[in-house]
Amino acid sequence: MGFFNFLTQEIAIDLGTANTLIIHNDSVVVDEPSIVAIERASGKIVAVGKKAMMMHEKTHEYLRTIRPLKDGVIADFNAAEGMLRELIKMVYPKKPLFAPSWRMVICIPSSITEVEKRAVRDSAEQAGAKEVYLIHEPMAAALGIGIDVEEPVGNMIIDIGGGTTGISVIALAGIVCDQSIRIAGDEFTSDIMEALRRYHSLLIGERTAEQIKIQIGSALKELDNPPDDIAVNGRDLVTGIPKQIMVSYQEIAEALDKSIFKIEEAILKALETTPPELASDIYRRGLYLTGGGALLRGRTNASPKKLNCPYM
Repeated sequence: MGFFNFLTQEIAIDLGTANTLIIHNDSVVVDEPSIVAIERASGKIVAVGKKAMMMHEKTHEYLRTIRPLKDGVIADFNAAEGMLRELIKMVYPKKPLFAPSWRMVICIPSSITEVEKRAVRDSAEQAGAKEVYLIHEPMAAALGIGIDVEEPVGNMIIDIGGGTTGISVIALAGIVCDQSIRIAGDEFTSDIMEALRRYHSLLIGERTAEQIKIQIGSALKELDNPPDDIAVNGRDLVTGIPKQIMVSYQEIAEALDKSIFKIEEAILKALETTPPELASDIYRRGLYLTGGGALLRGRTNASPKKLNCPYM
């Protein structure tokens, strides 16, 4: 029976706009950017994940990079299928004698449509899944945090991902109310690119803006332990030649302010539609932030006045 158990393996996949994670045997075995590099003529996949990210915005006329997911859902079916297939192969770096059958659990946004659900399911089946189970991201996040979702208690989960921010109130193993906006990590990256272009006349790429966000990204302009200024290289829009500037976390916080305010507004809107008994639970228990966008500095020491939200 052990042999047949090997032939059916269980994995959980967080299919994200920015990154895809695969969990096998209770550990993260794959953590790669959601991007593929493809030959233009043949459509053959050259690289996925980190290798493809190294090629991003540096390709020539015979090669292109694609992000198969946009705003949390599949935008390019063929690229998504190929990316999933290659990432699943990374679970077993050494090719086994018998290819296992995969039983997959895949996270999906709570606001996803039936058509988008079908695209996720079909991509997984084409990538080799025999059984596919879909779970809403807020519910998966709540389970990962350790919340007993079956209790008659309200919990608000704010999942700031790459393409979307999902705000959900969970109780009795279900989503009571849900709010989703397309303001998240990708929008933060665009804000940084726009700020440097506007205030420094410096043109930078998506990869550079992403690194700036990771290294000194902040939700507040005043931090107890501020990061050091970093050097940013790009192209001067005035002279057209490369140049370097120093950027502080205060500048990045200023650039991200509008997008963060929109997320705050969405949280308030979700709280307005929350039943009063669940709202009292949320006031007592607080909010749970998940997702890559929640890693911005200043998220934990923010005061209610600064966030303009009575529940934070």
